[in-house]
Amino acid sequence: MENLIKALKILAKYANPDNMYPTHCEHDILRVYAGIDIEEVSEEDVNELEELGFDKDPDFGCFYSYKYGSC
Repeated sequence: MENLIKALKILAKYANPDNMYPTHCEHDILRVYAGIDIEEVSEEDVNELEELGFDKDPDFGCFYSYKYGSC
């Protein structure tokens, strides 16, 4: 749980605060959209997100994780 919170705090730095639906979970994948431009996320944060179980998804323009999307 702590790693998920840490990852969401990183992503919150880049999120649109007015986005009412920042996440989507389907087929064991948690996606974080939140109005984030994935290309604006720093390399350091991308590396930390990868360590925490999140990867970029350029096709959907978000970060995703199978680690936190599973039941």
